[in-house]
Amino acid sequence: MNAESRLAWPYLVGLMLLVFIPSVAAIALAFTDFTGIGSPTFSGFDNFKRLAGDGAFWRSLGNSGIYVAIAVPLRLVAAVAIALVLHRRSVGVGTARAVAFAPSVVPDAAWALLWLWLLNPLYGPLAIAFGVDFLTEPWAARLAIPLMGAFQIGEAFVIALAARSTIPRPLYEAAAIEGASPWFQLRRITLPMMAPVLAILVLRDIVVAVQVNFVPALIVTEGGPRYATTYLPLYIYRTAFRYFRFGYASTLSIALFVITGVVVVIQYRLARRWRLL
Repeated sequence: MNAESRLAWPYLVGLMLLVFIPSVAAIALAFTDFTGIGSPTFSGFDNFKRLAGDGAFWRSLGNSGIYVAIAVPLRLVAAVAIALVLHRRSVGVGTARAVAFAPSVVPDAAWALLWLWLLNPLYGPLAIAFGVDFLTEPWAARLAIPLMGAFQIGEAFVIALAARSTIPRPLYEAAAIEGASPWFQLRRITLPMMAPVLAILVLRDIVVAVQVNFVPALIVTEGGPRYATTYLPLYIYRTAFRYFRFGYASTLSIALFVITGVVVVIQYRLARRWRLL
């Protein structure tokens, strides 16, 4: 066994213990009725039949789709815009880059509590400034939760920054000689050259966006108002740990995984057709 194989063993063991075994257990529980007390009872496909007619599941799935539709473009535009502004080395750029990355290292619970104060209808600065009650209006809550995630773009920002730095400078010099405007350079040089990386960021962010809405929805809005922010991860959590229906919660988790995988595959095929990947 060479050195590289030995170094891979801790990762493989961790992958087995933290991913593979729990995944197999979740799949097995999906075919049972299990409340956490006693032994699981095999129920066949009853949980999947229940899933098809579960209105709360479809509502939470729709809420998750709305969140992804708002959050992914918002996060991508913010990451790319900041990367394009800060890609050149100059005085103060290092500090600005650190500030752009800083929200991503804040624990999710602390970040949610900060926004709970900002959005508070009585004394929250954002609620007072805009005159909107973000915690009781469904449409406002649907916008507020994605807005919280739009600041935690550190990883996407770093990747976009690296992609921008790989574009050869002579391309811009040649465009400038020809009299190309900065807007023309952005449309015809920068974005096309960064397109493969941006496509990967979109695929990645769809997977991330489906998961990261759990903490803010739980802490800031508790799934409300009127179930407007009850996303699928939050619904799974409540099904398992409030109603103790672990078998059905496992079925919901599998459904979330499959739906996310289908969306990613579709986008991947579209990106290949457009020759972005």
